Amino acid sequence: MANILVIADEPQFPKDLRINLKQEGFLVVSASGGEEGIEIAKKDKPDLIILDLTLPLLNGFDVTKTLRACKDTEGIPIIFLSSSDDVTDRIVALELGADDYLTKPFSPRELAARIKARLREVQRKQESKDSLLRWGDLAIMKENYTVSLKDQTLNLTVKEFELLVLFVSNPYQVFSREYLIQKVWGNLSGTGTRALDVHISHLRNKLKPLGPVLDSVRGVGYTFTHRHKN
Repeated sequence: MANILVIADEPQFPKDLRINLKQEGFLVVSASGGEEGIEIAKKDKPDLIILDLTLPLLNGFDVTKTLRACKDTEGIPIIFLSSSDDVTDRIVALELGADDYLTKPFSPRELAARIKARLREVQRKQESKDSLLRWGDLAIMKENYTVSLKDQTLNLTVKEFELLVLFVSNPYQVFSREYLIQKVWGNLSGTGTRALDVHISHLRNKLKPLGPVLDSVRGVGYTFTHRHKN
């Protein structure tokens, strides 16, 4: 359930909006002015902000500048609401970092649809970010099972790829042979440590340009070494 922060000056407006958005399944918190809205945004980090252009002291433009300049809030989607259909206002809002601009009066269903669209966009970006792993010159795309090292594609087997993802996702951690076999092959009794050692050996050869990043830990297993740092 997404958390929505509404920053507006009209007391009744957030109440009506809260009802409509709750019906769509959102949790809604409201702020009555720009300063309060910025404070809540920094503290609670909502999933999305609905921002009225006309506010006392700090207007919507000022609030957007502040939110986009703060590391904790720079990536939160902002939907502007305004009674002005002036193209200049729309352009300024978008150039300052707003993600959408809706003119009053508007349909609550349209607002809900725009909120969902912005949240889907955030999710896609996050999934894309999560699918890429980096370690120095090594880049791993989990989505399509591709690995490049210094801009050269590495040809890895599926098991080598899965081992590499596990190591790079957990640098410095020591994994026992038994854990690696169970995690990658899924069958501890059906796969001997010899098969694992062979795969590790092949992986080491393919990662040579990175240096000796795969270390053996005597009597235990393997670790993605600290010798190379991002």
